[in-house]
Amino acid sequence: MTSSFSRRQLLSGIAAAGAAGAYLSAEGMASEAMALAPVASEDSKPKRKYDWPIWDSEDEKGLYEVLQSGQWGRTSGGPHVPKFERMFAERMQAKYCIATSSGTTALLASLGALGIGPGDEVVMPPYTFVATFNAITHHYALPVFADVDPNSFQIDPKKVLSAITPNTKLLLPVHIGGSVVELDELKSIADTHHLPIIEDACQAPFAEWRGKPIGTAGLASCYSFQASKNLTAGEGGAILTNDESFANQCYNFHSPGGGKPAASIGRGSNYRLTSFQASLLVTQFRRVEAQAKTRNDNALYLSELLRKIPGVSPAALTSGCTKSAWHLYMIRYQKDLANGKPRAELVKSLQKEGVAASTGYNSLPRTPHVQGLATNPHYRKIYGAARMDQWLESIQSPVNDQVCEEALWLSQTQLLGTKADMEKIAEAFRKGTL
Repeated sequence: MTSSFSRRQLLSGIAAAGAAGAYLSAEGMASEAMALAPVASEDSKPKRKYDWPIWDSEDEKGLYEVLQSGQWGRTSGGPHVPKFERMFAERMQAKYCIATSSGTTALLASLGALGIGPGDEVVMPPYTFVATFNAITHHYALPVFADVDPNSFQIDPKKVLSAITPNTKLLLPVHIGGSVVELDELKSIADTHHLPIIEDACQAPFAEWRGKPIGTAGLASCYSFQASKNLTAGEGGAILTNDESFANQCYNFHSPGGGKPAASIGRGSNYRLTSFQASLLVTQFRRVEAQAKTRNDNALYLSELLRKIPGVSPAALTSGCTKSAWHLYMIRYQKDLANGKPRAELVKSLQKEGVAASTGYNSLPRTPHVQGLATNPHYRKIYGAARMDQWLESIQSPVNDQVCEEALWLSQTQLLGTKADMEKIAEAFRKGTL
């Protein structure tokens, strides 16, 4: 039977279906930062302001080539996944890249390859998406929160130091919003206590620390290519490392039966990236440098403007962060310095002016999901009821609570406009705080 569909119709249908799924997923995870539904465009320009992702005929062509090849996954022998791994590793100045099905599975594979398990403690920040927490609890390790710095929103190294115990087996900092944690201080702490660092860089591909791409300060780093991310394939992830042995362990953990020369740890899963996702990441790569420059230029200009408005403080970059990825443009809004207007009213005012602002994360330690771990029967069996009751009391993070009450976010797409657009955003904030 002859099909009446053209290649364009077929792929437009696939893209539309994928877009709907991505949009529903983002709606279900509202705090994971405003992923907007995509539209096809031959000239790579969105039809509506801030539509995301941007795609064109080259992306379409790549998907169709994968479809025709019949090599749809890593085990099919196709070139697409290895090609992306080489491109990403080279761009990030890392020796090894293992592509995964998501940022979450990159974290799961990394912690699994490291042998994190019951009885181990992992230090993480409270200001992050819940996936960081879930990656730890998936391995039945105990998450230990180290509070954040209110100016940068990043994990506070001093709080990390006080969170370390004899059971600590890993430091898991998060480069939240695409900006960079105080890596030098964390590295010093890790070296002193002989602890590995795995960087949760899911929001921060192409961010820089002292002029070098992040990701190799510790043992490894993990990235996400979910629908809202600056480099996206709808879903997808990656692990970067300079340690060949650890790279092999991660590869073997992410693929049933392994395949790389490494001692078996008797555990593993299936977290592989598909060739379709890899193809999109390769073609999307054409845009990332120009987009990153636009975001950075606009973010720095917008910060200059917003700092002049009482009560509105753009999140500070840490001392060694020479470039943020600006996945989120984060703002601290202190209403007492801005005529006392509640944050919710400011958000409504911004929306009327066409500025899509979000209040960001709820305080993770206060969520029912996190607090429910204290009564989880498996955790009480592993750690004991007394330890889990003590853990529940210890996870309070007062600075993080304050940050969550004051935070405002702009999505990365709003930084892809013009200088005039940044001026309009700043004017909307000025009017909204009056």
